[in-house]
Amino acid sequence: MEQTSSGWANGFIGVVIFSGSLPATRVAVMQFDPVFLTVTRAAIAGMLALCLLLVFKEKRPVRRDIGSLVVVALGVVVGFPLLSALALQYVTSAHSIVFVGLLPLATAIFGVIRGGERPRPAFWLFSAMGSALVAGFALSQGLAASPIGDGLMLAAIIVCGLGYAEGARLSRTLGGWQVISWALVISLPVMAVLALAYLPPSFAGIGVPAWIGLAYVSLFSMLIGFVFWYRGLVQGGIAAVGQLQLLQPFFGLALAATLLHEPVTWMMLAVTVGVIICVVGARKFAN
Repeated sequence: MEQTSSGWANGFIGVVIFSGSLPATRVAVMQFDPVFLTVTRAAIAGMLALCLLLVFKEKRPVRRDIGSLVVVALGVVVGFPLLSALALQYVTSAHSIVFVGLLPLATAIFGVIRGGERPRPAFWLFSAMGSALVAGFALSQGLAASPIGDGLMLAAIIVCGLGYAEGARLSRTLGGWQVISWALVISLPVMAVLALAYLPPSFAGIGVPAWIGLAYVSLFSMLIGFVFWYRGLVQGGIAAVGQLQLLQPFFGLALAATLLHEPVTWMMLAVTVGVIICVVGARKFAN
């Protein structure tokens, strides 16, 4: 019970950190190219991860772990950051944040496929209800108005769910922060080369908010958040703790409203309250 509670606590901290990712990305892509932002954040986090692994003299992953680390890298180091950054050129962060409500269902499904977990039927009911609320909101906002942005966000959610579940499964043997660190290190050579290739000709017109956004997604979204998130998934279960992501829109919408002054409608708030109820129900029937 104590380990499960600790898992939910660590998962909650991870969700709070991740909640700032889309607003920070939205600010950054206003002045940085999305591809440059994606590869640069990965390169910065990769260099920090390499330093951590060397300082703590962590053992290298065995050969059978490499494939899983590549999946993690493709899902959370490259896939989600790039797809969401591209999406944010077409939709607001407030709109995209609500799509994150679909992430728990994606994570739970991949947790069953890759992690061997078997939640009770009632769990799937609450998880599906939460996802349906999010999908319904997206449709009510006029999906045809930005099919590219919504399609990119949906793809981002799928690859991120796979990356979360695969990373959590690997964390059972390799360790939580070690998994994201090795995934970043594996990606580092390619990300560093691409960062140089997409380097802007000048940084003269880049404002402070964009630099802050880049710093946040590089340090917190790409590395620090995963230290808590993967630990929480291992301690409390991938499918169960993954439902905490239903709370992420609540924090993200608050940030979008306060920092970016983006409109937050009553429907957004109603959907958020609904998914909070769903996550409470999912937690009760997770095991």
